[in-house]
Amino acid sequence: MIQPFAGRDFISMRDFDRGQVEDLLARCRQFEGTSKPLLNGRVLGSLFFEPSTRTRLSFESAMKRLGGQTLGFTDAATSSTEKGESLWDTIRVVEGYCDIIVIRHPAEGSARLAAEATTRPVINGGDGSNQHPTQTLLDLYTIEKRAGRLHDLKIAFVGDLKYGRTVHSLIKSLCLFPNEFYMVYPPSLGLPSYFLEDLQEQGIQSTDFENVEDLPEDLDILYLTRIQRERFPDPIEYERVRNSYQLTPDSVKRFSDKLTILHPLPRTTELDPDLDSHPGTAYFDQAHNGVVVRKTLLALLLGAG
Repeated sequence: MIQPFAGRDFISMRDFDRGQVEDLLARCRQFEGTSKPLLNGRVLGSLFFEPSTRTRLSFESAMKRLGGQTLGFTDAATSSTEKGESLWDTIRVVEGYCDIIVIRHPAEGSARLAAEATTRPVINGGDGSNQHPTQTLLDLYTIEKRAGRLHDLKIAFVGDLKYGRTVHSLIKSLCLFPNEFYMVYPPSLGLPSYFLEDLQEQGIQSTDFENVEDLPEDLDILYLTRIQRERFPDPIEYERVRNSYQLTPDSVKRFSDKLTILHPLPRTTELDPDLDSHPGTAYFDQAHNGVVVRKTLLALLLGAG
């Protein structure tokens, strides 16, 4: 039975159990290729206090493909926050102009605060280094399409595991399914202690490495992340770790043919463009899947799905 989603917020994957995640993914499959005007006359408030390409544009594309409209801003400097307006007041104002809100903000917990300020459904488009649940849903959708399942997989997370909100959200969701986890990171960029404690309480085990070369050859998923300069309080620390990992065609030769390479993008030096033609590459498909996933969410939360 499909779980009711109408009127709900989408703030964290922790708010959804395994059955609800599976229901969401099933609905995404139904929305593949669908562009019915389900949201005709509805308006999405798009509030991006941080830069974005994929998340913002895929939300706008999703809304317009379903017949809706969007309004908002892409730079906090053009909003009244520059005049000292609080996030709470911004949300209270914007709720009068739209039917649903997506927000990206540098402060952890900002999306939850926005949801408390309004009765409109609020979608978290990324709050600092905390959560990015719609990215997680499209990651799960991509993994399921590539591997045919979300369970009994060998999955490696490589790069910035400390500040990487995409990693945090995805690991939490994949913990709902039996999988083997491998964490590859520089010594200073491991998962936060509170996150590790949470995993331990759930009985989730993982194997830690510092080098990609130590990963098992029969790996199913390699999820690579960018070392995020904008998250580092100390620029010297960033310079020390910025080039820790550089995935190339040669470095993935040792893995089996079933390997899928994912990356939330944007990439810098950690992902060689020559890998774009590798049969296991799925990061552009991953980005494009954002449209169908966000169409599904917008329709369901607005009660039109």
